[in-house]
Amino acid sequence: MYHNTLSKKFFQRAKDLIPGGVNSPVRACQSVGCDPIFIEKGDQCYLYDPDGNSYIDYVCSWGPMILGHCHPHVVSAVSEALGQGTSFGAPTWREVTLAQKIVEHVPSIEKIRLVNSGTEATMSAIRLARGFTGRKKILKFDGCYHGHADSFLVKAGSGVATLGIPGSPGVPEEIVANTISIPFNDRDAFTEAIDKEGRELAAVIMEPVPANMGVILPDEGYLEFVREKTKQEDILLIFDEVITGFRLGLGGAQEFFGVTPDLTCLGKIIGGGLPVGAYGGRKDIMDQIAPAGPVYQAGTLSGNPLATAAGIATLEVLERPGTYESLGEKMDYLANGLSEIASKHGISCINQRVGSMMTTFFGRKAPVRNFQDAMQADTEMYGRFFRKMLKEGVWLAPSQFEAAFISLAHDWETLEFTLGAAESAFIHLANS
Repeated sequence: MYHNTLSKKFFQRAKDLIPGGVNSPVRACQSVGCDPIFIEKGDQCYLYDPDGNSYIDYVCSWGPMILGHCHPHVVSAVSEALGQGTSFGAPTWREVTLAQKIVEHVPSIEKIRLVNSGTEATMSAIRLARGFTGRKKILKFDGCYHGHADSFLVKAGSGVATLGIPGSPGVPEEIVANTISIPFNDRDAFTEAIDKEGRELAAVIMEPVPANMGVILPDEGYLEFVREKTKQEDILLIFDEVITGFRLGLGGAQEFFGVTPDLTCLGKIIGGGLPVGAYGGRKDIMDQIAPAGPVYQAGTLSGNPLATAAGIATLEVLERPGTYESLGEKMDYLANGLSEIASKHGISCINQRVGSMMTTFFGRKAPVRNFQDAMQADTEMYGRFFRKMLKEGVWLAPSQFEAAFISLAHDWETLEFTLGAAESAFIHLANS
């Protein structure tokens, strides 16, 4: 019998000490109508809570755990690094090795700077773009989340969308005035914005595959269109590949779609589950960063030995032949199975996926192409689905507006179990 007595106890204590009881808002599980589950450990594709429950993990720490939890190659690499020291505030060989691997694989990156989070990467890339171009304004897309820096909380996705927060107090009006946000996949809106603001735009920043309002695919030719328009106006194009980097392939979404930006932001997978971020791109742009140039950015723990060790080990496994083909094949099987079961029981939903990432949008039959479409999803039904799947032993993202991920540790037996749990959940939805 499923129970979460200790998780509830921990959450009550956490609320006395931590705002909302969590250190990142979506973890509170408010939008899915339950209290959070506290996790005690992870192993391969499973999570375990202090009450003795186990869950198949489709959150994968919001993307980084592409190998699964406690992969022996990563554990060995981190253990070795740990025995040599955790932080030096000085360069190490692992920084250079990780940088070399990234430069070798990601088409747009000729030089790279390591930081500690995706937010640090995107905010630093924007500062660099402004310093390089001498322009102030940036353009982003409605529902895309690029971290919690002030500029990015204008019409943001992820937790902001999940909690229904239209913006955020504390963001000055003058910063909002320098941030333009338009619908994704809308060529007319993009052309209009470029025609109006192009000479003042330092950069266009985008998730090539938005995944913070749910997984949304770019229309055919849309990324190429944005690339061409930005080139014409000497506007830097920044791909936020914090999620898609090394998730869709070794070269990320830019290799997958064949579109090369000027700058790329990375995170998650390149740290193998430890805090990390990075931004990189053309040499002439990156050489503007201090100490090579005048654009300042620094960080005490940037490139620390533990994160770089985990990142190197993770990329070494991903470089093995057949890795991404296996991930894609399994996600295809899962997505198609979910669609068939939902249809059988009369549940309206659409599964949108690319590579090993997917979102099931409830209450939708037509493709979700932008933030407005995503906001029409049935969040109440998703919450009921989430709670039933949790009791069946499957851990999904506690938000309609996030992605599900699979790892190399998810095997066919695990996927079959998940589809069996989904059958039970869809029957429950159909009868309630």
